[in-house]
Formats: sequence, structure tokens, C-alpha cells
Amino acid sequence: MPNNLPAILTEGESYTIEFKESPDKSLASEVCAFANASGGKIFIGVDDSGRIVGTDTSNAARSRIQDTINQIEPRLKVDIDIQENIIIVTVPEGTQKPYSCSKGFYLRSGPNSQKLERDSIIEFFQNEGRVRYDDIVREDLPIAERFNDAAYRRYIKLAKISEVLDRDTILKNLSCAALRNGKLHFTNVGALFFRVNDEDVVFRHASIVCALYKGVDKAIILDAKELNSDIVSNIDDAMIFLKKHLRMSYKIESLQRENILELPEDALREAVVNAVCHRDYFEKGARVMVEIYDDRVDITSPGSACKGITLENFGTVSITRNSIIASMLHRINYIEQMGTGIVRMKNATKEAKVAEPVFKLEGFFKTTFKRPTNRIQPDTTGYNRIQPDTTRYSR
Repeated sequence: MPNNLPAILTEGESYTIEFKESPDKSLASEVCAFANASGGKIFIGVDDSGRIVGTDTSNAARSRIQDTINQIEPRLKVDIDIQENIIIVTVPEGTQKPYSCSKGFYLRSGPNSQKLERDSIIEFFQNEGRVRYDDIVREDLPIAERFNDAAYRRYIKLAKISEVLDRDTILKNLSCAALRNGKLHFTNVGALFFRVNDEDVVFRHASIVCALYKGVDKAIILDAKELNSDIVSNIDDAMIFLKKHLRMSYKIESLQRENILELPEDALREAVVNAVCHRDYFEKGARVMVEIYDDRVDITSPGSACKGITLENFGTVSITRNSIIASMLHRINYIEQMGTGIVRMKNATKEAKVAEPVFKLEGFFKTTFKRPTNRIQPDTTGYNRIQPDTTRYSR
């Protein structure tokens, strides 16, 4: 129960404060909105201007308020207190979001409670981690249709999974398939890994677009390729594109010649894997982009950093948008340890003595590598020769 009631009433309604003259039918939606946001207090018996008008504070009135709140799903525990002739309902931030009432889903936005429409509900579910793209069962994609056996065999070998169990059981254990109405269907992650996706409109947005430009903008395209295969093949083919178009140098120690990419391959691979693993797959209007300019390499994935990741904790906190995809890549050592990718990229560039990658977190997640410009000269052999200072290439 607040001791500073006059000050609260003077300040007016806000993100966490709502005034109501009486416990009308909108009470459930107000409670629901606070629970879906950061919690708050509803003062019943106060008009919109903050003036106390009073309300029925009897036990029967409190019981009716509790009955109204009990209609919210899932059930939510609130505190109902009386001060003077008003009732104060204290709503905690919900731990089982999203909450709904008979009128639908509501969310607090500034000093108002707004009803969520379809797209907003989907976005809210995603942000709260209640709906994950990778574990949705696709009843429109039965395993029997367009199964990529070559991709499956390759993955099983890379993951060192024993084939003592049959294929369908392995797929279910990997969360790549599930039974629906007696038939085995792909989950989204299973389809991304083990379904033939070439020219497939269902998963066209999951492709990787690679491009080489002349100069520092997109005005002139020298080479471009869209990779439409399974996730593992797409990652490998993106790396082939990078190695094809980035400068290669060499150094000779004893009788062996070591070819070395101008940017550390480990860092580039980590960036590509992160882009594929953590992209927002609900966003179907954009693709992962691998772009090479004269001065930089940009690797971009749809979707900003996961909720809870800030510039302050970036690289030290691990929150996974697509946990099953991450687990699948971890099994084949495409991801070494969860949450270490950013540190690994920075360490690889530091060891190679090139600029650390720059990260953009908002909107689209982007990793930018600055290309070295003055360390490599053309060589008549067709390779590029390393300048006398070769320390940046030591492993």
C-alpha cells in the first residue's frame, strides 16, 4: 500500500499507474496489460484527473474484483488493498507471459493499455520466447516428401551419431521431426537441415545471398550467388565464396607453403554461423547477406539482437533465439561453446593483427570486418606475397 498516495495522484497516470473510477468491465484488460508489461498499480475510486471520488470497499466489492481478475489466463496473483475509500490493485510483472482476458491480449504502452492485434501478438510471443521458430511442427511438410538423404547422412557422420536407432527415431530425438495424426512431419529446424530446399518457396527466405561489389557501395555487382541448400551446405558455400574473392597470400616455412586469407577464416566462419544460427526466421522478407566491398566485409542477418542483449553486456551474455538450431550446429562443432562467438571473432582478428570486427545490434544484426589495405602486394606467380612483416599471419 503506497504511503505517498497524494504524490502519486498528482503525478497522474503513467506506464505503471492507472486510475479508474469504478471496477468496470475494462479492469481485466488493464490487469492483463500490466502483467504482460512490467507490472503496475490500479487505483479504483480515482478519476482520470487524479481526484479521489471513492468506491465501494466492502468485502463483496473486493470479491467481485478478484472474480474478474480470476478470468485472466494463466492465473495471476495480485494484491488488493484499501486506503481511505479507494481500492489499490497491485499487479506484478507476469512470469508466464503472455496473459489474456476474454477481450484478448493487452499490453501497457506508456500511460495506456493497448489491445494487441494479430501481428503484434506474434511479435510479442517471439520477444517473450514463448514461440520459437525452430521447434514448430510443420504438418504441411511430411518427412516422406523431399527428404534430403545426402544432407542427413553427412550430418550424422559429422555429429558422430550412431545409427543403432532408426532414422525416424534419430530425427525425433534431435527435435527435427514429430508425429502428428500418425504421420511423421518435419519441424522447422528439421526442414532447414534435412529437406531439399532448392527453389522451395517455403524456405526461400532461409537462403544466404553472397555478393561481391566494385568499390565501397552496391552500385556495381561483380559476382553474386544465392545459396538455397540445407543450413550446413549454405554455411560451407558462403565460406567458399569469401575465400574465392578475398585476397590470399602465402608464406613458406621449410618445404611447405601456407596459404593465408587476408581476414582470419575462423572469424569469418564464426560470423557466418552466427548470422545463420541467430537470425529471425519469422522475418520472411529478408535473407542473411554476405557482402564483400573493396574496404570491408559485411555479414548481416535479419533481426536485431535478442531481447536482453545490450551494448553493455554484448559478448558476455548468451541468449539464443533459435536454441535447437544452435544445438544442432554445436553437435557438429560449427559452434564450439554457447556464447563465445563474439570473443572468438575478436581474438582471431587480434591474433591476425587486423582490425576487430564492428557490430551493429539494432534492426538488422551486422558484423563488419575492415579489410587490410597496405599489407599485401601482387606477385607474378598469381598469388599475393606477404610484406616483410609477417607476424600478423602467425598462427
